[in-house]
Amino acid sequence: MTLGIVAALHEEIADLLAEMAPGAHVEHVGMRDYHVGRLHGHDCVIVLARIGKVAAAATTAALIHRFDVREIVFTGVAGGLAHGLHVGDVVIADTLTQHDMDASPLFPRYEVPLLGRASFDTERILRDALAQAARDWLAEEMPARIDAALRSELRMAAPCVHIGQIASGDRFISSANEVTRLRGSLPQALAVEMEGAAVAQVCHEYGIPFAVMRTLSDAADDMAHVDFPRFLRDVASHYSHGILRRFLASRRV
Repeated sequence: MTLGIVAALHEEIADLLAEMAPGAHVEHVGMRDYHVGRLHGHDCVIVLARIGKVAAAATTAALIHRFDVREIVFTGVAGGLAHGLHVGDVVIADTLTQHDMDASPLFPRYEVPLLGRASFDTERILRDALAQAARDWLAEEMPARIDAALRSELRMAAPCVHIGQIASGDRFISSANEVTRLRGSLPQALAVEMEGAAVAQVCHEYGIPFAVMRTLSDAADDMAHVDFPRFLRDVASHYSHGILRRFLASRRV
């Protein structure tokens, strides 16, 4: 069974690509490089989708049709929405919804036209395995991988794992007003990003199990400035590599 591993930014998969490089090959399809090989005993296809819902959906469809993947995991960063979340926490989606989907009055707000649903469920086995891998990595490896001074600067005192709804949309959420609006309209959402719900819709339509994992680069109740390129390089990249490595190692070959 082939697993597709997808990210929107190169740093989130760079270390996994380096590990898989010996013996792997690259296929160029639709302006994307699909890296095909084996990783920790598993057949994998790793690809950079780029940013946004259309890019994520196109990449997911290619993984299913061209590479016959049977499961998909999306990894990346997100912004926190719910109170009580912190920089460095991990959110594993149980459902995903498009916060910018609005075909009203023809269809209820957030409902995807002609599908009759506003959210899509992730695969329980995949999300549980990712959550356990994340908990183990945070407890056993994260302190040695993320510099203590940086953790202190970002107030990453005790990062933890949350499972809940993630909202996606083709807009970067960067203001307190936008956060307040989303909290009011989607009170169950823990985090916001730009790709996950598109992956979810395509996987739902094709019957492909999937999971989405996000590292929080900022939190709605955290006013500290975050240098995003630095966070991506020095924090999020380690999270994606370490957690997915444990996830793969824990699965039966």
